[in-house]
Amino acid sequence: MQAKAPLNISFEFFPPKTAEGILHLCEAAEQLAECQPHFFSVTFGAGGSTREGTIDTVMMLNQKLSVQVAPHLSCIGSDPEDILLTLHQYKEMGVRRIVALRGDLPSGMGQAGELRYASDLVALIRKAAGDYFYIEVAAYPEIHPQATCAADDVLNLKRKVDAGANSAITQYFFNPDAYFYYLDECARAGIHIPVTPGIMPITQFSRLARFSDNCGAEIPRWIRKRLESYGDDVKSIKAFGLEVVYQLCQKLIDGGAPGLHFYTLNKSAPSLSILNQLFNSYPEMLKSFEPKKIQAVE
Repeated sequence: MQAKAPLNISFEFFPPKTAEGILHLCEAAEQLAECQPHFFSVTFGAGGSTREGTIDTVMMLNQKLSVQVAPHLSCIGSDPEDILLTLHQYKEMGVRRIVALRGDLPSGMGQAGELRYASDLVALIRKAAGDYFYIEVAAYPEIHPQATCAADDVLNLKRKVDAGANSAITQYFFNPDAYFYYLDECARAGIHIPVTPGIMPITQFSRLARFSDNCGAEIPRWIRKRLESYGDDVKSIKAFGLEVVYQLCQKLIDGGAPGLHFYTLNKSAPSLSILNQLFNSYPEMLKSFEPKKIQAVE
């Protein structure tokens, strides 16, 4: 039987705003670097509101660890010249991977600016830097909240691919059928780039519900009701969340997903718990991970 290809694992962080937050991020990143991930990504605020924080975080991770770092870069409400300057800074830092996003228009800003869509940003990067950057874009198996319909959502991804995107990372989800059906729809539309599922560990119900309401990710009713029933029982929430996300990852891997992209919220323990369980089931696909008995940052 032919061996399965290694699974690409990646992790997302956000720029910390305090000295304590920086310390926690460094500890978490060092823990997760033990997994020998494909890359780390670093988020970018609405209209570039955390632009400097993103650049500083990318620089810090580049200096401390030997993991490739992929900054998020959003375009809506941003000046193209500022984006070109940021791209130049990243080239100077040796960054070779960008996560190109439309982003959200900052509160109070009435004009979207010259670059209205992620496909515009991808085209700008390609025009300015050729093939220097590997470009990731976003994908939405459960449909972007602002998409007019499912078909338009798939066409939006095709526009990004036609502009030069190399691969995509999805919004997190808990229904694997949504992902596989989305891949079928993409294939029918002529989209054949790798689409890596985004994975959100479940550690707290209220935060998860708030995130999901904002981004349009569906929490299946049975998961929501079970989490609600645990109340403030954090131990039970974490145990249930670990089992749910572990089984989700199993189904995604068995179905041929090219990798897993973990939304860490700057914590290592939840992702490491899932990966340790997955290693036991898929040691050949995760051989570079080699789980270690390390004290993960909660």
